[in-house]
Amino acid sequence: MTRYALLVRGINVGGKNKVVMAELRQELTDLGLEKVESYINSGNVFFTSTDSKVKLIERLETFFGTRYLFIQSFSLLSQEDYEAEVENLPAWWNEDLARKDVLFYTEVLDVEQVIEKVGSLKLEDEVVHFGKLGIFWGKFSEETYSKTAYHKHLLKMPFYRNITIRNAKTFDKIGQMLKNNKGNTQ
Repeated sequence: MTRYALLVRGINVGGKNKVVMAELRQELTDLGLEKVESYINSGNVFFTSTDSKVKLIERLETFFGTRYLFIQSFSLLSQEDYEAEVENLPAWWNEDLARKDVLFYTEVLDVEQVIEKVGSLKLEDEVVHFGKLGIFWGKFSEETYSKTAYHKHLLKMPFYRNITIRNAKTFDKIGQMLKNNKGNTQ
């Protein structure tokens, strides 16, 4: 049995693409996923399964393609994937920066293209780490945030619609939820 985090992009934001998390949890349970739970209302779902990641991705793509047509990209990571990523984070990730975000790669993304595009940006009072699960992006100061490449360029990037972003607090909570196998809901 492997514990997974399913991070869905663009649901329940600004009144658009509404998904009732209790219904989604039940539907995923009906799909055969076990110990399904969620965290906040923005598409963080956790479950346990014996299926391979490849098989799970196929099942989830089919499910979203028939039930939630507006869900076109998601990230699926195992507890093992998450823990390996945490082991390789740079020291600055644990410092008290103004803002820290993870731009999770989704299953439909050309990761090399994303790394090339972000790597070509001129950083302004910010740092970037390219991880296996996503891009870890730190901004040093709230006062200079509007000048950062993150703020000025990210929305315009061609891959933007195919990443799902979580802040550092949610990234930490994902780790806690991956360790939790109780199947509770929030």
